[in-house]
Amino acid sequence: MGFFFLSISPKIIHQSMASTTAQKKMLILKSSNGDEFEIEESIAVQSITIKNMVEDDYTIIPLPNVNTQTLIKITEYMMKHAVEKTDTNEEEIEIFDKEFVNGKSYRVLFELVSAANYLDIKGLLDLLCQSIADRIKNKSANAVRKIFNITSDYSTEEEEEKVRVEDEIDHSTD
Repeated sequence: MGFFFLSISPKIIHQSMASTTAQKKMLILKSSNGDEFEIEESIAVQSITIKNMVEDDYTIIPLPNVNTQTLIKITEYMMKHAVEKTDTNEEEIEIFDKEFVNGKSYRVLFELVSAANYLDIKGLLDLLCQSIADRIKNKSANAVRKIFNITSDYSTEEEEEKVRVEDEIDHSTD
């Protein structure tokens, strides 16, 4: 188990310092691996799950469905999106989003989707699902089955029934 401090870029620090001089409330996010990450509450509450826990006075947030590597990526996303979108940084955030999903394996994307869904981070979930949809577009049904690890569209019983019906049709036309 480890303890990590998440830092944000100087640009975000200056913007957030300008908006308030009060001390930031910090939360500790605890991954399923037991690693702990300190993060500003204002950043973490992009997650509805975390926001609900904060409203219930949690300061240590256990995340049993999110492993350390996935939590690192998600906090990176939340820190970048914590800054209010303006005309000057909108393009920067769009570039970040493209780079965030670019080059990630399907396995990593699926882990992120699962975690974003659990944490209820709509923007991240939308980004990830769109990325996966773009990648599987124009792929064959067999390729999509392989990507999603789907062995068959039918249960064993349904497959047997399908074969039986096809055999009956074939024999009735003889």
